[in-house]
Amino acid sequence: MQNHIEERVCDLAVYILENKATVRAAAARFGISKSTVHKDLTERLPRLRPALYREVRSLLDRNKAERHIRGGLATRRKYRGDTAG
Repeated sequence: MQNHIEERVCDLAVYILENKATVRAAAARFGISKSTVHKDLTERLPRLRPALYREVRSLLDRNKAERHIRGGLATRRKYRGDTAG
């Protein structure tokens, strides 16, 4: 694996953990696709840094479990006309 990819993978993992960010937020921050973020974190990171992967996996699982709540809140704001959020 190329060095810049390895560096990006580790940077993504640290960013997600420090900010408790979603895959979508990380993709926007790093200027890459959600698919790339997901591949970096689920396929490349376990080979590079297994301990860091376990932490990230835990956060990703929690985000996945909560996403229906975030979606519902976004829909509620949309139809109420709220801009805060």
